This record gives sequence, C-alpha cells and structure tokens, in this order.
Amino acid sequence: MRRVLKIVGGVVLLAVVVVALAVTIVPRFLDRIYYRGPTSGHFDGAHFANPDNDADTQQIQPAGGGRASFFWHYFTGSDGRPAWPTSVAVNRIAPPARVEGKRMVVTWIGHASVLIQTQGLNILTDPVWAEKAGPLGTGPRRVAEPGIAFDALPKIDVVLVSHTHYDHLDKATLKRLWERDRPRIVTSLGNDSVIGQTGAQATALDWGQRVAIKPGVAVTVTRNHH
Repeated sequence: MRRVLKIVGGVVLLAVVVVALAVTIVPRFLDRIYYRGPTSGHFDGAHFANPDNDADTQQIQPAGGGRASFFWHYFTGSDGRPAWPTSVAVNRIAPPARVEGKRMVVTWIGHASVLIQTQGLNILTDPVWAEKAGPLGTGPRRVAEPGIAFDALPKIDVVLVSHTHYDHLDKATLKRLWERDRPRIVTSLGNDSVIGQTGAQATALDWGQRVAIKPGVAVTVTRNHH
C-alpha cells in the first residue's frame, strides 16, 4: 500500500510540475522575438502594438485573468469547454483544376484553410495539413481530415498566410507547397522570417500595403486583431 501511495504521489507531483512549467514557460515562448525591422507607428523595431486610443483593437485579457490563468484553465480542462469530439466525418472532394472568368468557387478545407478559385488563379489561405497544431509534433490533434487531400490540390498560384499561430502556419505544409508549385506567398510583416525557415520565399506587407498578383488582381494586408 505504501508503495502504491508513493507511485501515486510521484505521478501527482510530476503532473503539477508539468502544468506549472507550462503556464510559466509557454507564455514566454509565445512572446519571443523572431523579427526585427524598421520602426513605424505600430512597431518599435521588435514588438508590434495596436495604435494608441484604438478602442477596437485594445488588448483583451482572457476571461478569469491573464495569459497564465488562461493556460492553467486550458491545460487543466477547467475552463468550461464542452467535450471535444474524437473524430468528425468529412466528405472529401476533388476541386477543378481552374475556374476561369469572374466566377468564383470557394472550398473550405478546414479551420482557416480555404481554396479560392477565380480568374484562373488558385489561392490557398493558411494551409495546414498537419496532424497536430503545435511545436515538435505536440498540440491539439486533428479530429477531421482536410476537406481536400493534399495530393488532390490543383497547382496553387498564391498562398496567403495571416499569422504564425500553429493552427494557421504549418511549416511542413508550406514546404511541400513550395517544393511542388512555387506559389507566390503573401503574408503580414515579420511572418516572412518564420516562413523562410522552410526554404520558401514570401512577400511581407505592412498594414495597408498591397501587391499585384496579375492585372486586375491584388492582395492588400489589412489590420486585424486576433
């Protein structure tokens, strides 16, 4: 009995240590600086910030406290979330190779991954085909297959990457797309330093800047708070 209590106590202690490390280390990991560049009204050379007196984009703290509190509730499952499903059935499709003219076909692949086909262009947003959304093979596991198998994707001309959260920027997927199709990758300022780690090249734009893709088609980066 004493041996069992020691084992149980050791497991509990290990769990407490893991959770404590998670709520202290993870926020610092998320706050790391991975890009430095010219200063602007919303960038000091290392950190981005919302414009002064902008009520629409003020920092919103998670319910019940700050970031550490958020991660504590997240990892302990005490945030009131409903049970997450173990799997969700998906009817996969094979999209057309191209959609010409002004007609537009939009296919939701999953989460923020969307295939937009119009004017002879195939545009893919935040492509993620990973099984887990997190570093080093960790993080939440996918419960639904992508709506389009990677090998069923048509040749991709443009990839739009909004930001570097793991559920929006998957290095392995970007690397596969780059090696297969050499698409034009457009992202917001600073994200190109992360995308470049895959060997891919990206065009990084600041708020309000735009880049032409072809006559009559351009990509504009707009300000958003996520």
